[in-house]
Amino acid sequence: MPPPFKAVKLNDRVYWVGAIDWTMRDFHGYATRRGSTYNAYLILADKVTLIDTVKAPFVGEMMARVASVIEPEKIDYVISNHTEMDHSGGLPVVLDRVKPEKFFASKLGAKALPEHFTLPCDITPVGEGETLTLGNRSVAFVETRMLHWPDSMFTYLVEDKLLFSSDAFGMHVASVERFADEIPESVLEYEGGKYFANILLLYAPLILKLIEKVKTLGIELATIAPDHGPIWRKDAGKIVGCYAKWAEQKPTRKAVIAYDTMWNSTGAMARAVEQGLVDGEATAKVMHLRADHRSDVVTEVLDAGALIVGSPTLNNGMFPTVAELLCYLKGLKPKHLIGSAFGSYGWSGEAVGQIAEELEGMQVALAADPVKAKYVPTDVDLQSCRNLGLAIAKALPAK
Repeated sequence: MPPPFKAVKLNDRVYWVGAIDWTMRDFHGYATRRGSTYNAYLILADKVTLIDTVKAPFVGEMMARVASVIEPEKIDYVISNHTEMDHSGGLPVVLDRVKPEKFFASKLGAKALPEHFTLPCDITPVGEGETLTLGNRSVAFVETRMLHWPDSMFTYLVEDKLLFSSDAFGMHVASVERFADEIPESVLEYEGGKYFANILLLYAPLILKLIEKVKTLGIELATIAPDHGPIWRKDAGKIVGCYAKWAEQKPTRKAVIAYDTMWNSTGAMARAVEQGLVDGEATAKVMHLRADHRSDVVTEVLDAGALIVGSPTLNNGMFPTVAELLCYLKGLKPKHLIGSAFGSYGWSGEAVGQIAEELEGMQVALAADPVKAKYVPTDVDLQSCRNLGLAIAKALPAK
């Protein structure tokens, strides 16, 4: 008797046949507290087609969901939108069992997949603008290179106006609900933004170009089916609009204060900076790096206008959590931020200068002079921190 996993119907011809990962808590270095899904899709056209697979440990679950709709051996075509192994890990097993008539990937995917796996069949490469007939249905391919791997592409089911969007428009949420309209708006907004901030922020300029390309191509979006998280079957344009907004990175009157502290001297300074921001009628988000994960800081930075970083000096350098945050942020290349640095020290005090240098290296404009305090900050030191917050608030965009 097969395992009791069932496919979920998107429409009369398309089914979700993916897997739910309730236990995943880290993905590429960011905290995924709600787990994730690995989405794969089955199209019951004249040529039965499977879009993507799942992470290798979940391939049995995926195949059981396929079997709840059709015998897996009846799959004619397999399409891989993305080589990353949370979507391609099941390919060797699937291809060996199904023995499809044809297996498709992007041109760069056709090069990358054999570098990951020994596959039992040849790959047919497809390129930008090519179409494939499935008999009574057709699909079109849109290359999305570096969103977020070189091989990435979209597959568009033309007659159904359904976009299989690979890693775009997704989020890491494990849920029995398959559709975005079944999930609280607050979860969609936060987890969608967190996914964008931690995976796609680096590629924001390319995302804006992609959105324009989709408009130029006249692609209508009734449904967006990503490779992670819920499916957008109602108002699919909403998540596209969110991506456009996030990619523009327009600064707001919000400032993120990210810091760590040893004996709460830098912590006291952080609260004084916060007070200055509030007095300057800006919004402050204070994040202690041993209570808040770096990926949560990046998520808050996504809709901020300023980043202010504080650290004590340890062994002539930044506190490790602060250095880790700045290294992580540097790779994501946030735009249009202002900021500054602050921190306490005992006898050398290099950390604050190092932070300022890192911020400037990320093109974060220093809108206030950094503040250093020896040992325990005095009232004068705390007033300097408040003034730092006031200066940042003044430099942020007007309401």
